[in-house]
Formats: sequence, C-alpha cells, structure tokens
Amino acid sequence: MIDRPAFTIGIEEEYLIVDIESRELVQDLPDGLMASLEEILQGQVSPEFLRSQVEIGTKVCRSVQEARSELKYLRRTVADVCNEYGLAPIAASTHPSANWYEQRHTDQPRYNILANALGGVIRRLLICGMHVHVGIEDPDTRVDLMNQVLYFVPHMLALSTSSPFWNGDETGLKSYRTSVWQAVPRTGMPDEFDSWAEYERHVAVLVGAGVIEDATKLWWDLRPSARYPTLELRSNDICTNVEDTIAIAAMYVSLLSMLYRRRVQNQRWRIYSRMLIEENVWRAQRYGVSGDLIDFGKGELVPYAQLLEEMFQLVRKDAKMLDCRDELAHARTILDRGTSADTQLRIYHDAIDDGGTNDEALVKVVDWLIAETVRGI
Repeated sequence: MIDRPAFTIGIEEEYLIVDIESRELVQDLPDGLMASLEEILQGQVSPEFLRSQVEIGTKVCRSVQEARSELKYLRRTVADVCNEYGLAPIAASTHPSANWYEQRHTDQPRYNILANALGGVIRRLLICGMHVHVGIEDPDTRVDLMNQVLYFVPHMLALSTSSPFWNGDETGLKSYRTSVWQAVPRTGMPDEFDSWAEYERHVAVLVGAGVIEDATKLWWDLRPSARYPTLELRSNDICTNVEDTIAIAAMYVSLLSMLYRRRVQNQRWRIYSRMLIEENVWRAQRYGVSGDLIDFGKGELVPYAQLLEEMFQLVRKDAKMLDCRDELAHARTILDRGTSADTQLRIYHDAIDDGGTNDEALVKVVDWLIAETVRGI
C-alpha cells in the first residue's frame, strides 16, 4: 500500500519593486540590490523575467505554520534590503499605473530565449503571482489528485484577487492578471490524464517536436512540478496580506488531503469538463469573492460565501489533521473585508470621491500596497 503523501508545503511569491518617493515601478534594480538579497537569502531569491521583479521561495515546510514563518522572513528581508535603496516591494499582481512597454526583461539566457520565443506576448507580462507546492511523492497519485482538485481552482483564485488596475485604468476585473497570463501558450486548465505515464507521453510529444525543452514550459494553472515531487497551484494572484496567502495554502493542502482520504475509501470527486471549470475561472477573475460561481452538482449559480462554507465542511477533518484550522479560518476574514482587489478599488474610489485626480487616487493605492505587503511581518 502506498504511504500517505507527506503534504509538505512550499510557497513562491513574485514582487514588484517600486520607488518609495515616486511610487512608480522601477525599470531596473539598482546595482548591488540582488547581490545583497542573494547573500542573505542563500538560494531563496532570484530575478524574474522583468527587471522590476523579484521572486522568493520558501524552503520545504512541514506545516502551514512553518510556511508562514518562512514567508514572513522572506518578505521582511526583501523589504529591508529594498528600503536601503529607497525602494519597496509590493505584493500585487499588477501595479496600478505602470505601463508594460516601459519595462525591460532580465538579460539572462533563460529569459532571452523566452523573449525570442514568445515575442510581444511575453513583453506584456507585467504581472506577478504566487505558487503553492504540496508534496505528493507518488506520481500517479499526483496526477489523480490534479484531476480532482482542478474543480476548486476558481474558488481559490477568487480568494486571492489583487489586480483590478492595468496601465492606470480600472479594468472591471478583480484579477486582470489572469487575462494577461492567458495570452501565453500552455496556460489555463490542464487536460485530464489517466496516469503519470499518459501525462509523460503527452509531454514527450511536445519535447520530441522541439516545441518545448521539458515540462517546466507547461505553465498551467495546476501542474505536476517538473522539479519537485509536488502538485503546484499556479492560478492565484499574489495576496497583498501575508495571512491571506497562508489561508489559501491551508485550503489547498486541506483539499488535497480530503481528496486523498476519499481516494483510499474508493471515493472520487466528480470530474467536470475544462469548459465548465473555465467558466468559473472567468467568474472568479471578474467578481472575486463578491460574486457567485456555478455549482455543477446543482446546475445553478451559488454565492461565493455559501460555497466557502461548504468547502470548510469538506475539509474540516483534514484541517484538524494538518493542524491548520486557524489559518484556514482566515478565509472568512478575506470574505468579510474583501480581497486586495476590493480594498484597492475602495481606496481608489474614496480618493476620487474626495476630489482627487486619477493619478492621485492611484498613488494612494500604491501607498496602501507598500504598507500592507509588510503588515504584521
């Protein structure tokens, strides 16, 4: 009998770096900043495709609480080093007013290859996200749980939304990042695979044709990691508040534990088509937690608040087993106060109502993002 997966956790986050005085996105990191971060964080920080971005990654964590401690340390370190240069990180999937065409990509072989392969599509990727890895050692179990947990990807996206603005405009979407990202090939929902071997056969077709070098170039919203024995959730915006990130990580690992528990009892979550799940992805990126999603079992729209409570009930035993009930409960706080996108919009409209210009209102949003990124850490 296959042992229960470890359900370890790893979190990656991408930050945009802004000038504290102007609140504008930097075009390039100052000399010495990345070297200082690399010296302190020892392999847990790296540049991203655009020179205005920094990516961090936690170590492999045995609990949600350990992941929180790691993430707080990484955020604080990035903020402290940036502050020495008059800069600050913001944890938001888009900068409220930055223009993508003013940005430059990092001059490294990996990123030069991407720029050449994807052209203008990738130059528009002035977006940040977060990825949550959960350790599932057996590859067939990993693929099976990927098929099942896909149903819940829109539910977790809704909790994370942080990108309501693009190039200084209010987009009407809570996660505009999702729309930008979907222009890249091999994104969105993965297909359903019967086994790890079938997944590998599909990857081999693309590798053999010379389309991709390996499975790291599959950028689906949910994928078996090509580097680690994990199932990687990639659909979310980055959360501005660190406790929001941890709540989503707790929900994700609890859902996987629930599905595995049902699996050993010969029970499975019903598999729905990509078409149906993608409709819920759209509703999540458009409305966040303030809207509703389709309950496919009922065949009707259901308010997100009701769906969240149903998810709590589904994973109640697993959250207790994983000792993350408190962290999971924070999702109710997100629902009550809104996501980062909701707060950004509220600050923006309050400033406009007080007689501020569009630019002044967007500056207030950036000020909040700077402060909220490091609040409580």
